[in-house]
Amino acid sequence: MKRNVDMKEISDGRLYTASDMVKADTGGCQGCSVCCHGMGNSIILDPYDGYRLTKECKVSMEELLSKNIELNMVDGLILPNLKMAGDQEACSFLNERGRCSIHSARPGICRLFPLGRYYEGREFRYFLQIHECPKAGRTKVKVKKWLDTPDLGRYEEYIRSWHGFLEDVQHLLDGSEQRNAAEEGDNGGLRRQLCMYLLKQFFLKPWDIGQDFYPQYEQRLEDGRKLCSLPI
Repeated sequence: MKRNVDMKEISDGRLYTASDMVKADTGGCQGCSVCCHGMGNSIILDPYDGYRLTKECKVSMEELLSKNIELNMVDGLILPNLKMAGDQEACSFLNERGRCSIHSARPGICRLFPLGRYYEGREFRYFLQIHECPKAGRTKVKVKKWLDTPDLGRYEEYIRSWHGFLEDVQHLLDGSEQRNAAEEGDNGGLRRQLCMYLLKQFFLKPWDIGQDFYPQYEQRLEDGRKLCSLPI
C-alpha cells in the first residue's frame, strides 16, 4: 500500500538493514494487542502469507475468505487483507484471550510491526514507526531476529520481486487506461480481468504446502509476467 506521508513525522529518521539494531523489541507484548485492533484493511497479504496461512490453518484460501480474510482495492488492484471483526474491530485471528492464534504463520506486515518498509525503486530498507506501538521501554533487537523469517535473504528478494511485479501491473493498467481515454474506450474490463487473474494465480490456486514456496512462486510469477507481456 502506497503511503503519501513525511517520513520525518512517522519514523525516527533512520533507515535500517536486516543486520542493524533497532529499538523494536516489545518483550513479548505482555498481553497487549493494541496493534491487532482497528487496523481496517491495512494488513495486506502477499502470496507467501497465503502459503503460510493455508499451511498453518490446514484450510483453503476460500475457507479463510469466508471468515478471516477479505478482499479490498489496493492501489488499483484487488488484494486480500486480514479482517477486523466485532465492535472492537479485532483481528479475526485473535483467540479468546486476545492473543494471536496463528503467531508462527503471522503475515509479513505483522512480523514487521512496529517496523515498516521504505521502498526506493525496486529496493527497500526498514524504518521504525514511532507513533504506532504504545509499548513503553522497548529494547534494541537486530532487525533480522525481529522479523523471525527463515532464509531472510531469499525472503527479501521475494518481497522485491512481488512489489516490483505489482508496480509493473499497475503501470501497465494506467498506461492502457490513458490510451483508452484518448480513444474514448473503456479499460474497466481489462482491469477486472487482470485483478481476477492475479487473485486466482497467486492466492486462490492452492500451493503445495509439502514443497518449498519460492520455486512455486517463481513459476507463477514467470507465467504472470508472460501473460502481461512484462520482462521476466
